[in-house]
Amino acid sequence: MAAAITLAAEAPKLSSANTGFMLICSALVLIMTPGLAFFYGGMVRVKSTLNMLMMSFISIGIVTILWVLYGFSLAFGTDSGSLIGWNSDWVGLSNIGLTQLWDGYTIPIFVFMVFQMMFAIITPALISGALADRVKFSAWALFVALWATVVYFPVAHWVWGAGGWAFELGVIDFAGGTAVHINAGAAALGVILVIGKRVGFKKDPMRPHSLPLVMLGAGLLWFGWFGFNAGSWLGNDDGVGALMFVNTQVATAAAMLAWLAYEKIRHGAFTTLGAASGAVAGLVAITPSGGAVSPLGAIAVGAIAGVLCAMAVGLKYRFGYDDSLDVVGVHLVGGIAGSLLIGFFATGKGQSDATGVFYGDHSFDQLWKQCAGVFAILAYSLVVSAILAFLLDKTIGMRVSEDDEIAGIDQAEHAETAYDFSGAGGGAARTTALPTAVADASKKVDA
Repeated sequence: MAAAITLAAEAPKLSSANTGFMLICSALVLIMTPGLAFFYGGMVRVKSTLNMLMMSFISIGIVTILWVLYGFSLAFGTDSGSLIGWNSDWVGLSNIGLTQLWDGYTIPIFVFMVFQMMFAIITPALISGALADRVKFSAWALFVALWATVVYFPVAHWVWGAGGWAFELGVIDFAGGTAVHINAGAAALGVILVIGKRVGFKKDPMRPHSLPLVMLGAGLLWFGWFGFNAGSWLGNDDGVGALMFVNTQVATAAAMLAWLAYEKIRHGAFTTLGAASGAVAGLVAITPSGGAVSPLGAIAVGAIAGVLCAMAVGLKYRFGYDDSLDVVGVHLVGGIAGSLLIGFFATGKGQSDATGVFYGDHSFDQLWKQCAGVFAILAYSLVVSAILAFLLDKTIGMRVSEDDEIAGIDQAEHAETAYDFSGAGGGAARTTALPTAVADASKKVDA
C-alpha cells in the first residue's frame, strides 16, 4: 500500500486519470464483499445460506459508518507512539476540502478514504466464514463494530500509516497480507477457540449446498481483487500498479493449479471447490508480495501458497478446531506465506529497493522484518479477538441454542429461508388422472 510520503519540492497536482482509476478500484473492492458472501454462502448447508450472506452484508453497513465517524482518523491520522493515528479534522469527514489531496499523491483525500473504507469493510467479513452455522446475528454485528475499532483500525495504522511501527520498520505489505488476511485469519482462530465447534462436527458431512454459487463468488473475488491489489499503488505513473495487476493474475492461476495437483495426488480428484479455494489462496498470497516480486516470483508465490493452504485446511480435523469454511487454512496460512516469501523473492525493482534472500546481496534482512510484522499482528489479533469473543459470550451470548442450530440458523435468526421448495412437488398443477397406486405414493411425498 502506498502510504503518506514527504511532499516533493513541487507539490503534486490533481490527476483526473488517477482519481478516476482509484474510484473504479474502490468499486471493484466493494464488489468483493458480495462476492465473498456468495463464496461463503455456497459452502454452507441450505439452512445457513442467508445467515452467511447477511454476515458479510452487515459488515458493509457497520464499518462504513464507523470509518466515516472515526476509523479513517484512527488508521491514517497523525501518528501517536507508532501505534495509532488521530486527526480531529477527519472525524465525520466534515473538515476535508473536496479537492484537498492525499499527502504526496495526485488524488483527493476523499478518494483515498473511500478506497481504504472498502478494505476495512471486507476484513471483518472474512472472519465470518469460520463461524458459520452457530453465531447469533446480533452478537456478530456487535463483534464487527468492536473488532474494527480495537483491532483493524490500529493494525491498518501500523502497516500503512505514516509513523506506524511496521511501516517505519520497513515491513512490506502492498495491499493487505498482514493487515487484512493474517489479521482476519488470526481473529477467526481466536473466536472459534472461544465459541467451540458446531453440533455434529466430524460426524456430519456438512458439505457445500451450492458449488455453482461458490464458483460465482470466487469469480467475483478474482475480478474485484484487481482493484484491491493494483489500486493500492494509488495510481500507475511508474508501472508498479501494472506489475501488481499482472502478478495478481499469474499467482492466482499458479495457486489454483497447484491446489488441484495436490488434491489429485492426495484425494484422487480435481474438485470445483478445490479450484475456487486454490484461486483465493493465490489471491491472498500475492496481496502483500505482488509489488515486490517478478512474474516468475509470483508463480512461485502462488504455487507454494496453493500447496500450503491445501495442506492446512485439514489441520482443523487433526487439532479439533472448527474452522467452518477454512478461513484459517486459506487466509491466515496464505497471508503468512505471501508475506514471508517477500523475504525470499523481493527483486528490489518494484515498490521497494529491498531485496530478498534470492536477490541482491542475499541478505536475510527483509525476511526478519517480514517475520516481525507477521507474528506481531498474528499474536495481537488472535489474543484481542479471543478476548472480545469471550466477553460477548459471557454477556449477551455468542451462540444460538443447540435446537436453533440444528433446525437452521436462517429461520431462527432471520425468519427466512434461502430457497422456497413449497411448490417443487407440483401437486396443484396436475391435470391428468394418475393410477391409484401412483397417486397414493404422490400424496405421501407431497405430505
